[in-house]
Amino acid sequence: MHTELDAIHLKMLEVLRQDGRISIAALAQQVGISRANAYMRFEALRTSGVISRFTAQVDPVRTGLGICALIFVTVRQQMWPQFRAQLASMPEVEYCAITTGQHDAMIQVRATDVAAVHRLVSERLAGIPAVKATETVLILDEVIRRPYVLTSDSAPAPAKARPASESVAHGRMRFIRADAGRAAMRDPG
Repeated sequence: MHTELDAIHLKMLEVLRQDGRISIAALAQQVGISRANAYMRFEALRTSGVISRFTAQVDPVRTGLGICALIFVTVRQQMWPQFRAQLASMPEVEYCAITTGQHDAMIQVRATDVAAVHRLVSERLAGIPAVKATETVLILDEVIRRPYVLTSDSAPAPAKARPASESVAHGRMRFIRADAGRAAMRDPG
C-alpha cells in the first residue's frame, strides 16, 4: 500500500516528531483537521510503512555511554555477508551505512570510555577476516540529532525577482537574463 504524502500528512509527521505519544484528538487539533480524518490519515501512514515503528529517544550520556565514535571500515569485497553477520552481533553498534569513497562502511558506536572503543576496534573489528582496514574518529560534540527529516524541512526559499539588467555569476560563467538586452535590440524606427 502506498500513501501519497500531502501537506497535511507532512504537518502530522512534524507534530509526531515533537511528541510521538500525542493523542489523535490533540494531533487533529494541532494540524487543523477532524479527529476522524486524523485517525484515517495516521492509520494510512502506519499501514503504508511511512511510520515504521514507535520508540523512545534515550540520552546516551545519561545511560553511561558518553563516548561516540565513527569507525570507517574497508571490507574485503568477497566477504560482505560475513561482515554484516559479525556486525549484527555487536550491541555497541548504533548505526551502520554502506558508503562511497575511500571506505566501504561507516559504523557509529557508543561506549563508556575511549578504551572500550579501542578494544572494539583493535580486538573485535580487526578480528573479523572480512575487515581489511579501519579508521576511527571520536565525536567531540553532537550538534544536531533529529529523529527524522522531512521534505518539508528543506523547502526551497522563494525566488526573488531580479531586475532585467542584473546578471548572475556562476563560477567563471556569467549569465544575463534573456530579456535584459531585448530593449536595446529593438528597431528605434
